[in-house]
Amino acid sequence: MYKSTGFISFVLRRFTGLVLVGYLFVHIWVIGSATRGAEAFNAQMEALETPVTLILEILLLAAVVYHGFDGIRLLIVHYFDVTDSRKSLFYAAFAISALLTIAGGIPILLFALGLTV
Repeated sequence: MYKSTGFISFVLRRFTGLVLVGYLFVHIWVIGSATRGAEAFNAQMEALETPVTLILEILLLAAVVYHGFDGIRLLIVHYFDVTDSRKSLFYAAFAISALLTIAGGIPILLFALGLTV
């Protein structure tokens, strides 16, 4: 049971959902620092410009993309009654998520390394 694609999808969806909720609170905290003035906001942004936050941004991109595509997969399975294709749809959603994460992560890395045109 714990090795089925349904269970893996469930765990990943819950985990990415929690990550997105956690990011929402951090985002509100950072944007809320603008109420203390431009200096406070700029200091907050400078504190977050580290290699660790760069990696966290790419992981956030992965969480958003996977969560979105897995949600679309669930809608397809539910509304079009394609329960026979659940495993294939899971692998397709996972592969598309991985490709889009790579496609979005590369520009983030290039920009961080100063290699953009």
